[in-house]
Amino acid sequence: MPLIRTPGPHDPLPSEITSPELYHSRRAWLQRTAVGAAGLGLASWAQREAFAQGMPATPPGKLAKLPGARSGVAGALVNDKLTAYGDVTTYNNFYEFGTDKSDPNRNAASLKPRPWTVSIEGMVAKPFTLDLDALLKLAPMEERVYRLRCVEGWSMVIPWVGYSLSEIIKKAQPLGSAKFVEFTSLADPKQMPALRAGVLDWPYVEALRMDEAMHPLAMMVFGLYGEVLPNQNGAPLRLAVPWKYGFKSAKSIVKIRFVDKAPTTSWEGSAPSEYGFYSNVNPQVDHPRWSQATERRIGEDGLFAKKRATLMFNGYESQVASLYAGMDLKKNF
Repeated sequence: MPLIRTPGPHDPLPSEITSPELYHSRRAWLQRTAVGAAGLGLASWAQREAFAQGMPATPPGKLAKLPGARSGVAGALVNDKLTAYGDVTTYNNFYEFGTDKSDPNRNAASLKPRPWTVSIEGMVAKPFTLDLDALLKLAPMEERVYRLRCVEGWSMVIPWVGYSLSEIIKKAQPLGSAKFVEFTSLADPKQMPALRAGVLDWPYVEALRMDEAMHPLAMMVFGLYGEVLPNQNGAPLRLAVPWKYGFKSAKSIVKIRFVDKAPTTSWEGSAPSEYGFYSNVNPQVDHPRWSQATERRIGEDGLFAKKRATLMFNGYESQVASLYAGMDLKKNF
């Protein structure tokens, strides 16, 4: 797993842009400017920028709109500067499409987000299966601005669109014996070419304790930047659990199962000494191969940019610390 992003010539452009429309128009302006006599040096820079990002699986601003009302959930709207749309959609971990950060953007066009169904099963009074349209109508859409902290040491700030995961859980009516919620992602070699590489034991599996899953900040996401999710970001629905490292937020979910024992999650099973079940953002607990005390905010990672100090629970301590009262957070990493 790459530790940090290597600064590249495309960094200055996306860092100025925080919407699909602005990204698209600024990129077009750059291309026009670059052909002029005074822009010969810029032309070379623009070509490198385009090569570095590749062609998006879906061009910015071309996806279906998915507006969300301003969220009233405590902690759901951080004041940090948004990460550029161009970075959010071209710098991704989605190993089903490749292990390089640019692979999902290049390869995820093969994903078919419709038709799509999600099965709700296990220890529930009302198991059910819903298609995407029914899930979109299950609760009112909200826009929430969350920090995303990757275990690799980089971070983003993303305006997600969706609703609290608890809306789905309440509909299923979990039994008292259900203590954990397990999430399974799609694993289709026809749509996800990198499954053949065997990086993990597929399908990708993640899980939360029931009280974590019921927390209002735990979010089922259907969109970002006011549009439906791009394929490379986990279309058509994914989790966003902002106080945990990003790999806890499973993408392209097809099954939600309620169980009485903690499931072995994908990264926990692959490297248990490096990735624990909880995976809460904790700057005091280093990864065995690097420090977690600081982070590189994407868009602020120029050659001379200082890293940010990583915050406990990714800055959501006042909202979620009570979930872990009395726990040894160094042991339960």
